[in-house]
Parts: sequence; structure tokens; C-alpha cells
Amino acid sequence: MMSVYETAPIQHAPGPRQAGDAVTRVLSPRDFDRAADEIRSWPGYAPTPLYELAGLAAGIGIGAIHYKHEGPRFGLGSFKALGAAYAALRLLRDKVSRATGIQASLGDISAGRYRDEVAGITLVSATDGNHGRSLAWGCQRFGAPCRIYIHAGVSEGRAAAMRAYGAEVVRIAGDYDASVEMARREAGAMGWSVISDTSWPGYTEPPRDVMAGYGVMLREVTQCLDRAPSHVLVQCGVGGLAAATAAALHQHWAPNGPRVVVVEPDRAACLLASARAGRLATTPIETETVMAGLSCGVPSGLAWEILAQAASDFVAIPDLLVAPTLRRLANPVSGDPRVEAGESGVAGLAALIAAASQPELARTLGLNRASRVLVIGSEGVTDPAILAELLRNGDGQADASA
Repeated sequence: MMSVYETAPIQHAPGPRQAGDAVTRVLSPRDFDRAADEIRSWPGYAPTPLYELAGLAAGIGIGAIHYKHEGPRFGLGSFKALGAAYAALRLLRDKVSRATGIQASLGDISAGRYRDEVAGITLVSATDGNHGRSLAWGCQRFGAPCRIYIHAGVSEGRAAAMRAYGAEVVRIAGDYDASVEMARREAGAMGWSVISDTSWPGYTEPPRDVMAGYGVMLREVTQCLDRAPSHVLVQCGVGGLAAATAAALHQHWAPNGPRVVVVEPDRAACLLASARAGRLATTPIETETVMAGLSCGVPSGLAWEILAQAASDFVAIPDLLVAPTLRRLANPVSGDPRVEAGESGVAGLAALIAAASQPELARTLGLNRASRVLVIGSEGVTDPAILAELLRNGDGQADASA
């Protein structure tokens, strides 16, 4: 009997591999250095685990699988804890410095030395959940008001998590891209500041800082591995995580860095569409994917600059692979650690298992028994109700609004 991984329809496009220096220009080594110095000084910072899934690797015919598990990150459940809060801190520092005429430091803002000034700076963003949770957490720490826009498909559990950190949460009727546009429009009208993980013309610094924050995770990976993996499979929504991964690993291991494979839901494959077009492209979200954190139809221009040069492959996977992959992690083969992951966090691993199960796709991606693959497990259980429903339903579907 064939498994769901063997029969799942997987879309693939080769990367454009455009010439250029985006992997060091868009995100420079100094950007990563500054983010690492700051974030590693925060209370509660600790490296997250890099698990070796030797049993799973042997079972699917892969040499090694290294799974970076971001569930424990700052108690927020995902890698997003590294991005929005850091970008918020830098923006608050800059605005306070301009308002007071005194060059404030990041430490000044963290320590509350300009509490009154910070209290008058409202930060806003759109989110599928994890980015907004990080921003709300950061705003609570730094004393800034926070307003978060969520779309119709974001679960109430994730909305409640943001409110618990003091954020005002505004739900709109449209999708993620509509919530991004509303956040931009209302922030402009009200004089608020946007902390987004996606960029657009004229708006690049906070998204750059968000991606620089993600570099902390990649530094932890490189400190654990004595040589470059052959591949890295990394999921993306607007592309920030994948771009930060590609840039950070290139800077550390060039010219022998891993083959970068970008993974998306097939219901929101805007980067794959961009790869096929050879330029930034959008895709309409007609049906929400269960991988809620990846449900983005408009890619980040900054991220695309990097991925257009550094990504070798773009793949899109169906929702039906999510629940089986969650089960494999929660009920591991002998010797592998048990991992509690979230539905958006396993896309890379799901794509790897499917590719290894489909000989033609494995050949296309260069996967074999000599491959040593890094997979970014970008979130833990950020909504227990959705996870429970996914694991109950054999078809891998869940109501994201539950």
C-alpha cells in the first residue's frame, strides 16, 4: 500500500539563481552580529535544540536529518520571537533618539529609561499569529502600545495569546494580505509605526531587522555542526525566514554552503510563482491552508532579492502531509526524540519525507543516502486546539478559526 508521501502532488520549480550580492548586501554580517549581540543578552535567552533524527533518516533513505526545534524559544513557541521584538526595540530606540535629541541605546529602551516617550509610540502589525505574539511580547517588555491586525482565518487561541501580552487585536474579514494592507493604511492615517516581517517599496528597515533577528537561530545551528549540511529545507510565508537562512548559511559556509530548498503550501505558493516568473509575483489565496503561518500570497521584496540568487529549488506541498508529519514527530521511531511541533513548523520536514519517497523528485533535489539535511522546525504547539483537531482528522484538515 502506497503512503500519502509517495502519492502527494508536489510542485517544483528551480531557483532563478540570479547573479548578485544580495546574500551579503540585503543582510550583512554586521546586521546578523548586532542582532545576535542584543538578543543573546535578553533575559530567558537559551539556544533551542538541534535534534538528530537518525531513525527517521534511515527509514526514508537519507544520510542524516538535523531538526532545529524552535518550540522553546523565549516561551513564545516559535522562531518569530527573534524577529518582531528585536525590530520593535530598534525602531523605538531610533524614534526616541530623534524625539529627545539624545542618542538612546537599545539597553536604555530595554531598561525603561525612556518609558514616557516609548508609551507614546504605538506599534502595529498584521500577523497569522506568531509574528504578532512576538511583537506584543516585545511591546509589553518595552512599554509601547501594540495593535495587531489578524485575518478571518487566524484562530481565536492565537488572538487570545496576543491579548495576553497586552495587544489590541483587530480582526478583519479578508486574508493575511488584506490585513497587511489595513495595518499600513491605518498606521499611516494615525501616525503609528508598522513592524512588519514583509517589505514593500519605501519600507525596508523593520523587515531587515526582523530577518537579522532570525539569524540568531542559524548561528546556533552553525555552532552545533562541524560542516555544512548538503541541503536545508525551510518553509516560508512572505520569505523572511528562508531568506535569512540562505544568507546566514551562505555567509558562514561559502562557497560550500547547503542547497537551499524553499517550501510553501500549495495554496499559498507566492515564492514558487516568483521562481517560475523569474521576478516577484503574487498568488491569490483562494482557500486557506492549514499551515496558517505560511498563508501569504504576496512575498517580501527584500526576501526575494536573496532567494532569487541563493535558493536552488522551490517546492509546494499539499495540506494532507501536515498531520502525518506531526504524528511522526510526536510518535518517533526508536531512538529519535519526541517533538511537539505546530502545523506551520513541519512543512520542511514534510517536503523532505515526500521527496525521499518519490524517486523522480529525490533525483531532482539531489537527495540520497549521502545527504545530510537541515530542517527548520519553526514552531512548536502554538495553538493546542488546532493541533488536537489535526491529529484527530486523518485527512490532515483542521478549522483554523477554531
